[in-house]
Amino acid sequence: MIAETVCSAVAAAGLGIAVVTAYRKRYLAAARIAAYALVPLGLVMTGIVDWLADTAFSPTAWAGFAVLGGAWALFATTRAVERRRGGTRKERRAAARSARAEAVAPAASAPSLGQAGSRPASKPATTPRATGGSGGSDDFSDIEAILKKHGI
Repeated sequence: MIAETVCSAVAAAGLGIAVVTAYRKRYLAAARIAAYALVPLGLVMTGIVDWLADTAFSPTAWAGFAVLGGAWALFATTRAVERRRGGTRKERRAAARSARAEAVAPAASAPSLGQAGSRPASKPATTPRATGGSGGSDDFSDIEAILKKHGI
């Protein structure tokens, strides 16, 4: 009963503001305000406000919302764990089988990633810069190491 009265009062106030806005020759804004003002009145007339009021004050409805929230939390948690583990159980078993099959590959002559392990790890030689004149180029040593590693 109170919700219907409040919604009707909001609608009447909104329509009053729309009339004042139209009087000021702002018809587009007045039409928009009138549309917003008629929404609560339409909700009261369709019975949605009664349904919401019954739901808001029903302990059974709130218990249902709690159960839905718990179900959502369980779903989100299981999805997060599944993503962290790398897929479903079936996908993990298939990946384990393929890993075992690759580990027993016959006649593997060279590693698949190339001969990276055969080169000794050494610090790249620093050369004096044409503009700097000093022998130490600490700021570019990482870049030079990466370029030499890739053969550039």
